Amino acid sequence: MRIRHRLTVGVAACIAATASLIAVPGVASAAPCGTANAGNGSSLPFLPTGSLGGDEPGPTAEGPQGKLPTYNDGTSAIISWVTGPRGPNATFSRFGISGTDLSIAWDNGSGQTLMAFGDTFGDCTVAGKQWRHNVLLRTDDTDLSNGLTVADGVPGDVTSGASVAAGSPRFARQMIGAIGWPGVEVTTIPTAAISIGGKQYVNYMSVRSWGSAGVWDTNFSAIAVSSDNGQTWVTDPSTLRVNSPVAVPLPDGWPSVRPDDAKFQQGAYVEGHGADAGWIFQYGTPNGRYGAAYVARFRPSDVLNLSAYEYWTGSTWSSNVDDVRAIVGAPVTEMSVAWSAYLGKYVMVDSPLNVHLRTADRPQGPWSLPRPLFPSTIGVYAPMMLPSSPALRGTGPELYMNASRWGDYNVLLLRSRLRR
Repeated sequence: MRIRHRLTVGVAACIAATASLIAVPGVASAAPCGTANAGNGSSLPFLPTGSLGGDEPGPTAEGPQGKLPTYNDGTSAIISWVTGPRGPNATFSRFGISGTDLSIAWDNGSGQTLMAFGDTFGDCTVAGKQWRHNVLLRTDDTDLSNGLTVADGVPGDVTSGASVAAGSPRFARQMIGAIGWPGVEVTTIPTAAISIGGKQYVNYMSVRSWGSAGVWDTNFSAIAVSSDNGQTWVTDPSTLRVNSPVAVPLPDGWPSVRPDDAKFQQGAYVEGHGADAGWIFQYGTPNGRYGAAYVARFRPSDVLNLSAYEYWTGSTWSSNVDDVRAIVGAPVTEMSVAWSAYLGKYVMVDSPLNVHLRTADRPQGPWSLPRPLFPSTIGVYAPMMLPSSPALRGTGPELYMNASRWGDYNVLLLRSRLRR
């Protein structure tokens, strides 16, 4: 484990100890391996939450994934499974992935799509269920009309389908570590990613504990950097945004604790276009699924320099995070933001219940009212737009998204045709 990660682990423990004096969150869990106490937070009020790995073996090695659900209303459709043993990528036998979620997708700067997943499980019948806090897959597939294909992982090949070790070529390695202790640091979950200057940057949240449905507490968010196309990751400690209502002692030279950093515990990145060219915009929400959305901007060279970020106040940009004001009212769940060359607008998707889309002419808005794309009955959350979508590239109306399905704890490929 790299020294910088050990430092962030120490900070997680320190923050958790302080937070424990303030509140004790509720305990709940979901079941990606078909057993209790082994899942992620639910977006629906009647579903449980939690991501604790769990010690109770699951009933089958391959987990609970069922057959591909069907939905097609002529505009929006479910295309295929991206992950899971029953999907075309056969991720259980090829990558040791029986269940996973999220799939933050971004272009690596060379036309390849990288996808960062959240809590990931392998053989559900063994102790620990081969739990990884997060994994990365890669795809060169740009025609998503019939599904998304992931090539095999090849040890030492930084462009292959996954980061794998020579001794375990069919087991995707964890990206970013975590302590794995409930109440201290349960897990680390990627929420946003971008490529700048040939390097990959993932913004992730350190989850302290899972609470009731759609509620969890974070220690901090931070940026991890990869110089080898996602093979290895190092957290930059200066990018920590500590989530704490009280002062927390941190090592000398680390960023101070600012209460409004709590508004950037989860997020999304988008490059500016037109009048906003030359800026990168970071969207943020508090931990959980019930907060509003906020936005900051920075120059590409300042991605790791939080002191150079500017925040939208509702009328102008300020260098003080305390001045930030919401651009979209609550609730905003796990969101994805992109520039649509087809629409000539910025687009934002999230899924408080159904999957819906907003548009705006500028990154700070005003953002439109949400337009529904998929109903809540298909049971998905965290829609993440794929950068090879024709609607984003300007070659057609088709917008492709990865979205997670609760009952199966795996990722689906969705398609929706946008209207100008």
